[in-house]
Amino acid sequence: MVEKYNIKEKGYHPFLIKKGWQLAKLNYTVEQHIDNIMQLDVHLETDELFILIAGKAVLIAANIIDNEPHFEVEKLVLNNIYNIPKGLWHNIAMEDGSEIFIAEKANTHISDFEHFVLCESKRIELNNLVKTQLELLIEDEN
Repeated sequence: MVEKYNIKEKGYHPFLIKKGWQLAKLNYTVEQHIDNIMQLDVHLETDELFILIAGKAVLIAANIIDNEPHFEVEKLVLNNIYNIPKGLWHNIAMEDGSEIFIAEKANTHISDFEHFVLCESKRIELNNLVKTQLELLIEDEN
């Protein structure tokens, strides 16, 4: 009667898709490591909810004005709920071993996304912002 999910494979895994909504789990992958964030994503039809359930991660949000991203980064606190409103560019930088729970509109992973590739200077800027947030996470733990 009770359904149970325990997803350990690396990457993004929608695991419960029901009428109108879906739940997914994002487990650390090399592509999500801070040194490897190459692009931002946007969903035009859904908000996206994130909950860090293990590890360390930084949520990246951005407005793109005149083809230039303007970043805001937020260190994720375990078990807190974060929402990225529809239409907001975003990504997640994660450390190895991190796990994130995601809730969003059904089939978002199939059809409701666009990508914005970051130029080298914006990748460096973002990398520095995220590293600062990760350092703050380590300080908070001590």
